[in-house]
Amino acid sequence: MALAVSALTLASCSPAPTPEATPKVVATATPEVTNMLLSPSPLPLHYPAFDRIRDSDFAPAFDQGMSEQLKEIAAITGNAETASFDNTIVALERSGQGLRRAMMVFMNLVGADTNDARKKLQSDYAARFAAHLDSIYLDAALFARVEALYDNRAQLDLDAESMHLLERYYSDFVRAGAKLDEAQKVRLKAINGELAQLATQFSQNVLAEVNDSAVVVDDRAQLAGLSDEAIATAAEAAKARGLEGKFVIALQNTTIQPPLTYLQDRALRQRIFEASVARGSRGNAWDNTGIVASIMKLRLERAKLLGYPDFAAYTLENQTARTEQAVNDMLGKLAPAAVANAKREAADLQALIDAEQKKAGQPSFKLAAWDWDYYTEKLRQARYDFDANQLKPYFEMKNVLENGVFFAAGKLYGLSFKQRTDLPVYQPDVLVYDVFDADGKQLAIFLADLYARPSKRGGAWMNAYVSQSHLLGTQPVIANHLNIPKPPQGQPTLMTWDEVTTMFHEFGHALHGMFSNVQYPLFAGTAVPRDFVEFPSQVNEMWADWPEVLANYAKHYQTGEAMPQALLDKVLASSQFNQGFATTEYLGAAMLDQNWHQITSAEQLPDAAGVLAFEAAALKKDGLDFAPVPPRYRTLYFSHIMGGYAAGYYSYIWSEVLDADTVEWFKQNGGLTRANGDRFRQTLLSRGGSKDALELFKDFTGHAPRIEPLLERRGLASKPN
Repeated sequence: MALAVSALTLASCSPAPTPEATPKVVATATPEVTNMLLSPSPLPLHYPAFDRIRDSDFAPAFDQGMSEQLKEIAAITGNAETASFDNTIVALERSGQGLRRAMMVFMNLVGADTNDARKKLQSDYAARFAAHLDSIYLDAALFARVEALYDNRAQLDLDAESMHLLERYYSDFVRAGAKLDEAQKVRLKAINGELAQLATQFSQNVLAEVNDSAVVVDDRAQLAGLSDEAIATAAEAAKARGLEGKFVIALQNTTIQPPLTYLQDRALRQRIFEASVARGSRGNAWDNTGIVASIMKLRLERAKLLGYPDFAAYTLENQTARTEQAVNDMLGKLAPAAVANAKREAADLQALIDAEQKKAGQPSFKLAAWDWDYYTEKLRQARYDFDANQLKPYFEMKNVLENGVFFAAGKLYGLSFKQRTDLPVYQPDVLVYDVFDADGKQLAIFLADLYARPSKRGGAWMNAYVSQSHLLGTQPVIANHLNIPKPPQGQPTLMTWDEVTTMFHEFGHALHGMFSNVQYPLFAGTAVPRDFVEFPSQVNEMWADWPEVLANYAKHYQTGEAMPQALLDKVLASSQFNQGFATTEYLGAAMLDQNWHQITSAEQLPDAAGVLAFEAAALKKDGLDFAPVPPRYRTLYFSHIMGGYAAGYYSYIWSEVLDADTVEWFKQNGGLTRANGDRFRQTLLSRGGSKDALELFKDFTGHAPRIEPLLERRGLASKPN
């Protein structure tokens, strides 16, 4: 049963209407007319047969999968034998395999390459999936068996992982409402169905409007400052929309948009910024104000129905943070120092603006949010004597993947990779690799889907098509997704430093999935608390600039020459540059999330017309209402908190506490060595969710988490007088 539950959420880290197109696949053979989702894929490791899967296959597979799982549940509850761990808990773990198989393929394709048929299926089935889960979790006879085992667990002689599984099932049933009375269960089911439908509509609106909000530029001269490659990409984007001779600046999910770093035209920068922050509130077909208001009210009602004061309390109960107080204390400790840093940075930028305008004989202007990245890049050049664009020729995409990301994994864990082209893919640009362990045996299959496209949701994420489980005899099929702009045909794909670190980050998630070595599917890979899941991926970022790794991949795409050490030194020297901004924009979003979900009374929640006012008041209350540094996501396109990160966006900084502490451990113990990699793999990465997350951290480092390394990294540590 846990399999079907986890299929509803993609792992991370997360959308003008999508073109109406047939699914894009690279076929390997003439397909037979059969539904490939109704049985395990015959391909290696049950890799999905993308070339033989049609959109029309999903609904029958969903229907059959749900029907089969309900029969499996009925067999458990109808078993005349006394409840045992095997006939109840293990049977639950085995149930729903057909549904999970279909849902994992579908939900992953919805994120990576959606179309109108898939969007309709997503809308049609959202409430049905929620109702299916409710029919299992709220089954009184089933819960009675689980509860009986839980109450008698001390006498069951279970191994540690099995005991943890039993305790987790009991907790999940209770948190899903198993102890409610019948009237309460009826209301809970209605709430869950409404929430599923609204969350789907929100995500589809975000995808549609991020495409619709793209900024059209008529004159190439307005693009001064962008690289030739970026301008060519904008021209290609315009051509694809039938706007030959014009240029289209596509938006990304975040508030601040990457082109703002380089565009010299201040009016265009302002246009792009204002288009970005207006998303979801323009009163058009994709306006999310009413959806947000409804979701927040329903979440609060659900939490109270289950016995919690607010939705955050419900969410945090089974996270490593545990309580709202713990989250509030950490965020509250960071916010004043971060904003103070940001204001010092703003003063430096304002001084630069004033000096430039005076030199040009022009009146000065006040620093605005759309100016920040542009003048920050100028200040970076002045202080450290390098332009971020100087790095890109050394970061050709496939070279970074194979000679950087894969190379580090080889050195640390003994892994090797071999590209294969015989397996079907859903998009021609997707790369597929066999992954081999140090002993030469196949560990996993890895897919790299790296380019942006209108049918793909924004951000970067990892997902599993197949998860590891000894119980089911399955090995991992893992995918990473990025959104790197695709250059015109024949041009190299050159990455920014941020994109490089993102690639290393997402591969950290992939390693978590590939190294999984657990008995039960509920615990496989990244199935850990939300505020722990980002920890291993953030640790993997450290290898991006590790000297031995960097020397292996940071080579000029034309000449093969290594990146000059002097340039690398400048990059490293600037590592704390602009951290006030980075931390403040993140905290703006994280604390906004908590403000929404720590409301304890429906009367305190706004209606649709008051959503933006609530947001502004929350930022002001927390001291984060600093106009030049808006939150990384505003509520109306904050996809994280309308999905799996509700009341959990703090997880990134919480995980970074663990990450920074772990990076120090690696540095103090020799860095990039097989011994260190094997220890990290054996004590933590391979264990998934089979043990308490903080205990796994302690098993690896030998001590409880410390916040000091994080404060030092972000330049927030107290300076001696």
